[in-house]
Amino acid sequence: MQTNFTIAQLADPHVAESEKILRKCVHCGFCTATCPTYVTLGNELDSPRGRIYLIKDMLENGRPADKEIVTHIDRCLSCLACMTTCPSGVNYMHLVDHARAHIEKTYKRPLMNRLTRGVLAAVLPYPARFRAALKLARLGRPFANAFDAVPALKPFAAMLRLAPATVPAASATASPGTHVAKGKKNGRVAILTGCAQPVLEPGINEATVSLLNRLGIEVVVPKGEGCCGALVHHMGREDAALDQARQNVDAWTREIEQGGLDAIVITASGCGTTIKDYGFMLRLDPAYADKAARVSALAKDITEYLVTLDLPEPQRKPGLTVAYHSACSMQHGQKITRQPKDLLARAGFIVREPREGHLCCGSAGTYNIMQPEISARLRERKVKNIEATGAALVATGNIGCITQIASAANIPVIHTIKLLDWAYGGEKPAGLPAAPLLAAE
Repeated sequence: MQTNFTIAQLADPHVAESEKILRKCVHCGFCTATCPTYVTLGNELDSPRGRIYLIKDMLENGRPADKEIVTHIDRCLSCLACMTTCPSGVNYMHLVDHARAHIEKTYKRPLMNRLTRGVLAAVLPYPARFRAALKLARLGRPFANAFDAVPALKPFAAMLRLAPATVPAASATASPGTHVAKGKKNGRVAILTGCAQPVLEPGINEATVSLLNRLGIEVVVPKGEGCCGALVHHMGREDAALDQARQNVDAWTREIEQGGLDAIVITASGCGTTIKDYGFMLRLDPAYADKAARVSALAKDITEYLVTLDLPEPQRKPGLTVAYHSACSMQHGQKITRQPKDLLARAGFIVREPREGHLCCGSAGTYNIMQPEISARLRERKVKNIEATGAALVATGNIGCITQIASAANIPVIHTIKLLDWAYGGEKPAGLPAAPLLAAE
C-alpha cells in the first residue's frame, strides 16, 4: 500500500512503525473471509482491510478520530484471525493498538461510554475490587432487562448477566509465595496470577501448580505482580498499560535474578499474547527495553511449557470426548495450535475440533460487555458448532472464552490444564459428566 506521510510525521516512532505496517498491505482481501465482524455484519469497514483504510487516512492526515472510525475500530475484537490469514505479514495487532491509542488521545466519547470504560478499567484489573463488584452484581441482576431498554446502559446489562451466581473463595495460589516441587526438583517457573481469572475460577492456577509440583517443578508467585495490562491496552490507555507492564517486568526480573526462571507460565491466553508483546510495547523505554524483551522470551502458555517436559504416562485415561476450542489469543495471537490438542490426546481424551474454529467466540476481553449484540451472535454461532461435535465437554485455555461459551452451552466448559491435572493424578474437575474411566497401563 502506498503511503504519504511527511518526514515530520515519521519522526514519531509510533507513526513510523504504523507506516511500515501499512506499506505491507496489498489490498488482497484474504482477511475479510476470516474476520468475525465482517462475516457477521458484511460491512467492508468492519473488516481488517476496511479498518486499515480508515486508520491510514486518519494517521496520514494527522487528524483527530471521528465517530465513524471509532465505531468501526470499537467493533474490532482484536482476535487477530486476519494476521493468521494475511499472506503479506501485515501486523494488524500493532496497527490497531496504535489507532486505539490515537483515538483515546483525540476523541471525546459520549458520557456513558466514558463512564462504562472507566468502570471496567478501574475494577477488572484489581481482584479485590472485581470480587466486590461481582457480589454487588447479584443484587443488580433483576434490573438487567430494564438496563437493556436504554442503549447506553446495555453494557451494564451484559455485565450483570455475565456475573456468576456465586464467587469462589480466594485461593492461596493468588498470594505471593513459593510452591515447592515434590521429589527431585526439575525446574523453576513463575506463574502469572492474573486479575479476573483468580476471582472467577481460582481452580485453574491451583491445578497448574499442583501438576507442575508433581512433575518436579517449583512454582513461584512473585511479589508485586499485577494485571498484565491487556484490558487497558486494548482500550487505548497506553500509559496505564505500560505502567502495568513495567510493574510485572520488575517483579519477574527480581525472580530471574534471585533464583532463575525457566519460564513465566501463563494460564490465560489473552494475557499471554500481551506479555509476549512486552518487548515491543516497551522498546522505546531505555530502562525497560532489555528487561521486557527477556520477560517476553520467557513467557509460555502452560501447554507450551508442558510439552517441553518429560511427561510420565497419565495415571488415568478418562476416555471422554472433548471439543477443543482454541482461543483467538492462543491460535492467532501466540500461534499455539497443536500443543493443547496433543496433550489432551496423550492424556486419554478423544479430541474433536469444531467447524469454523478460527472464528472468535465473542468474548475478546471486555468485548462481550461493550458490544453485546455482536458478541451474542458470535457466541451462538460458536456454541452451535461446538455442540454439533457431539462432545461431552469443551476444553479451552482462556477464562474469557470459558465464561462466554458457558453462558450459552449445554455442556461443561473446562480449562485444558484442569483436565490434564486430573489425568495425571490430580482432582477431578467439578461438573464433568460420567465416563468409562480407563486406568493407564
